Amino acid sequence: MHRIGKQFRFEAAHSLPDLPEGHQCSRVHGHSYAVEVHLVSDGELHRPGFVVDFAELAPFGAHVRDHFDHRDLNTVLDAPPTSEHLAAYFYHWCCDHLRLPEPVRIEKVRVSETASTFAEYGPVLP
Repeated sequence: MHRIGKQFRFEAAHSLPDLPEGHQCSRVHGHSYAVEVHLVSDGELHRPGFVVDFAELAPFGAHVRDHFDHRDLNTVLDAPPTSEHLAAYFYHWCCDHLRLPEPVRIEKVRVSETASTFAEYGPVLP
């Protein structure tokens, strides 16, 4: 089995509702986000020896740049803009919009708000 990944970055602001009064994350604040898309293939590599050409992920990079970079995430997502919700949103966006050759699939998406925190979303595997 082969695994590859590519990281994308964006800057954005958000605030998180429903937190106790005075919680620092209830105030508007910003992050330098890193989003990693992880792909997996249990089949043959594509010429010249790729799981997939990283260029196939360009539509995702454009989507992140056009819809998330330098935005208020509270106005972008329909859910509170936590790392968990962002990871699920990006995972489903990739599954719905990236045209990957068989048997390549999205394994997971990881979203980091800081250098030491992250959330991941992907299918539950047996």
